[in-house]
Amino acid sequence: MLQLPLLNRLVPVLGHTARSIHSSAGLLFRSTPVLCAEPLKKKKKLDPQVVKQREERKRKRLEKQIRRLEKNARQLKPIEELEVPMELIDEQAKRKRNVPKPKPELVESRALLEKQWAKYRMQETLADYQLFDRIMAAQTKALNELKLESEELYQKAIQPDPALVPFHAQGPVATPPIKDYEQPDGEYIDVSRKWE
Repeated sequence: MLQLPLLNRLVPVLGHTARSIHSSAGLLFRSTPVLCAEPLKKKKKLDPQVVKQREERKRKRLEKQIRRLEKNARQLKPIEELEVPMELIDEQAKRKRNVPKPKPELVESRALLEKQWAKYRMQETLADYQLFDRIMAAQTKALNELKLESEELYQKAIQPDPALVPFHAQGPVATPPIKDYEQPDGEYIDVSRKWE
């Protein structure tokens, strides 16, 4: 093999171009990616008193916002229907009634009457409960006796009676449907005020 001294010197340099895809000679220099960074700035040494003042201002601002929120939290949104008209407020003294204070005898008689009424209602309720208990006991006793006599009659007796409480329902006849009536789709304009 013929070796030329000039070619031997170029082979190590051009060696990587022989493996490249394109056939043209390489430029044999490379560029690094662009770095868009600045040199680090020196940290300013702040006076500790200035830092403390800034933190104090920030804390005061937060406290002020919290106080404002708490004050507004107690304030209810006004409802127009519940607001009393100014005319009624002006006429308040005129409209006020002087209700006479009840006499002690009247208060005592009313309290006695309420106690008597409560006692009467308690006795009436107790009598009703006792009546229900007696009816249920008599019914249970009668069914037990019937079961001893005939099982078939007992089974018929415990079946519900549909004719006991007759119920018949029919549609509304007082207002017959209107022919070709177009039902409104329920659109409305919301005029309520927004409170934000």
